[in-house]
Amino acid sequence: MPTPLSAPPTFAPTYGPVPPGPLAGPLRLLPVSAGGMAVHTATGAHVGSLKQVGGVWKFKAMGYDAAGRMEPGHGPLTDQHNMPFATLDAAEVSARLLGAPG
Repeated sequence: MPTPLSAPPTFAPTYGPVPPGPLAGPLRLLPVSAGGMAVHTATGAHVGSLKQVGGVWKFKAMGYDAAGRMEPGHGPLTDQHNMPFATLDAAEVSARLLGAPG
């Protein structure tokens, strides 16, 4: 059974450059629309989104430049950009995005 989506954040979501180094997990999924979820680290850093495309959820990596401007397809999870997910299982999303690309 899929794990539930993240409850209301117990952290302050941030939108800006992510410091180098390992990402704090587990990742959190925050609803932004009927077909979109923001993906944040456990400490609140925004690292991408999940968008429903043709019945499949796809991860869209997001990075930020030094001035804080969004850079789609960039950031610490660039290698996982477009990774598909059949369901919004928060534990699976976190494990796959933070583990080896799959």
